Amino acid sequence: MALVSQSTVTFSGSLSSGIAASELLRSSSNGVPLRTLSRGHTGTRKKRLSISAKVRKVKKHEYPWPQDPDPNVKGGVLSHLSSFKPLKEKPKPVTLEFEKPLMDLQKKIIDVQKMANETGLDFSDQIISLENKYQQALKDLYTHLTPIQRVNIARHPNRPTFLDHVFSITDKFVELHGDRGGYDDPAIVTGIGTIDGRRFMFMGHQKGRNTKENIQRNFGMPTPHGYRKALRMLYYADHHGFPIVTFIDTPGAFADLKSEELGQGEAIAHNLRTMFGLKVPIVSIVIGEGGSGGALAIGCANKLLMLENAVFYVASPEACAAILWKTAKASPKAAEKLKITATELCKLQIADGIIPEPLGGAHADPHWTSGQIKAAILETMDELEKMSTEDLLRHRMLKFRKIGGFQEGLPVEPEKKVNMKQKEEPRPGLISDKVLQGEVNKLKEQILKAKESSSVAPDMDQNGLIEKLKREINYEISEAAKALGIEEKLTKMREEFAKASDEQLTPSQFKDLEDLKNEFNENLATAPNHGRLQYKLNLLKEISEAKIFAENYKKSLPLKAKVNEKFREVLEKPNLKQKILGLKDELEKSGVSAIEELDQELKEKVLEVREEVESEFVNALEASGVHVASRVGQSSMAMVKAKVDELNAEINQIIQDVIESTPDLKNKIEMLKLEAVKNKNTPSNESKEKMEVLEQQIKQGRAC
Repeated sequence: MALVSQSTVTFSGSLSSGIAASELLRSSSNGVPLRTLSRGHTGTRKKRLSISAKVRKVKKHEYPWPQDPDPNVKGGVLSHLSSFKPLKEKPKPVTLEFEKPLMDLQKKIIDVQKMANETGLDFSDQIISLENKYQQALKDLYTHLTPIQRVNIARHPNRPTFLDHVFSITDKFVELHGDRGGYDDPAIVTGIGTIDGRRFMFMGHQKGRNTKENIQRNFGMPTPHGYRKALRMLYYADHHGFPIVTFIDTPGAFADLKSEELGQGEAIAHNLRTMFGLKVPIVSIVIGEGGSGGALAIGCANKLLMLENAVFYVASPEACAAILWKTAKASPKAAEKLKITATELCKLQIADGIIPEPLGGAHADPHWTSGQIKAAILETMDELEKMSTEDLLRHRMLKFRKIGGFQEGLPVEPEKKVNMKQKEEPRPGLISDKVLQGEVNKLKEQILKAKESSSVAPDMDQNGLIEKLKREINYEISEAAKALGIEEKLTKMREEFAKASDEQLTPSQFKDLEDLKNEFNENLATAPNHGRLQYKLNLLKEISEAKIFAENYKKSLPLKAKVNEKFREVLEKPNLKQKILGLKDELEKSGVSAIEELDQELKEKVLEVREEVESEFVNALEASGVHVASRVGQSSMAMVKAKVDELNAEINQIIQDVIESTPDLKNKIEMLKLEAVKNKNTPSNESKEKMEVLEQQIKQGRAC
């Protein structure tokens, strides 16, 4: 067997060490070269084998540790473990569509400054004026942003990301990786950090700061691996007692086929269930856009805070507009209707607080924005850490239980009622007689209250009830016509009337109408719904009468008030007031129990005062513009008579009080009445004398 000579082939580059290639290819089991084993007994070959390899020289990667790590770096030496480093180049400024007027002012300022530098002239006044104008325009714009404009700010390419804020607010931060299931999703970042010596578990959605990073981070859209990594850190924080702070900034969970196969929905649901059972405080902060379940998967917190220009939605405005209005161009309208801004969500009690941003958005001053976030985290955690574990869990549960809740019977706020769907009226024929009778009885009660009160106008909706009854009556008439077999005639007649709505009816049409009406009335009693029709007609009659009463009542209220006012003015006149008081004194001294028992002189005085009051009253009404027909008309005279009757009743009451106050006088009056009744027809002399004695005694008792 011929042996093959071993060639000394070497590797070039950094791997070159002078080791023979045959030694590298030799079998470790029997020491026979592999090439020999593969050859078999085919004989010798003279061709020599040559192997060469080249290693490309590249710059040595300095991650995870640089060659000379700075021990004083913010966040400690462990911050070198994060791949998140400051950008080498400053991001290019991005101008949103609604900010273009501001850019025009800014360009003018730059042009004036350039002119000042070139010419050496002093344009400081003009520059200061333009800068003041720019600041005022900026303030006006950012204090009156529309919802869609806030959406655009939340999506701004230069807006600070989760890691930007974390490295700005923490003293130390260590990023933790992996879901222990074979993958580390870069769209969700988790880690432990300290703020003023207090340890927290941080996790949040991480978007890219440029196109390359966005592709790497999948534009902040997590896969199931990302949510399972967050779940692992949730358990870790709960086990060690670390308060949890989550940052939400995602358009939604990644919705590709692979994510669905790996259980995207299950991963989100598992996070939701777990977060409600964690025994540590949880604070969630929406720093950009929070889209659907992808945001909620790390958002089930005790407190949900939002940056001023952040948005939180179940569907993006573009998606909502495409569904409802079939075009994404309606996104401004959709953004307004969705109520997705921080202010609206605080009103709905979904968000618990708003973190302010500088004018121009968070990207205008990221460091200041991070400072506001830091202060909000510490303040909220101070509040939550005072709660016991049971109170903390109950607080988290109640926060979500009250969302969308309402209580029946409470009045709806006018601004909410405007956008509510109008309640549809039930189809005619489906309203029961009991319901109609109940509405009529309610209206009658209101009428009775209106009669009792002369100052409050009745609040009655007769028109709505009348329209409802008319619909019911029309339905019953149609059903009766159908039962009587004249439905076709009725339909045809209606069509003719509709055509001739703008023209005068012909005599033949009048005759046909009369014939149809007579036929219907003659046979109506045989219709099966005759009783219901008659009942509803009676209800309509009652309601119509109530409507007339209500209208007249409302018209009479001002007149009644005016009459009462004038009558009080007449009674307060000095001359009349003195006469009335004098008459009251005389009536008290007379001691009579009824006006019929007054002597002729006193009766004449009463009638004289009454006529004077009536005359003054009528004159006052005429002077105020109230016309009294025939000096004292019937309607006005009824009111005057009522007032005079009140005066008579008052006089009688005074007389009765005097009698009741003297029992002896009362007994004598009763005896006098009894004698008068006994001798009503033919009184004897003895009875007359007895009655005269009693009268004298009564007068003497009155004088005493």
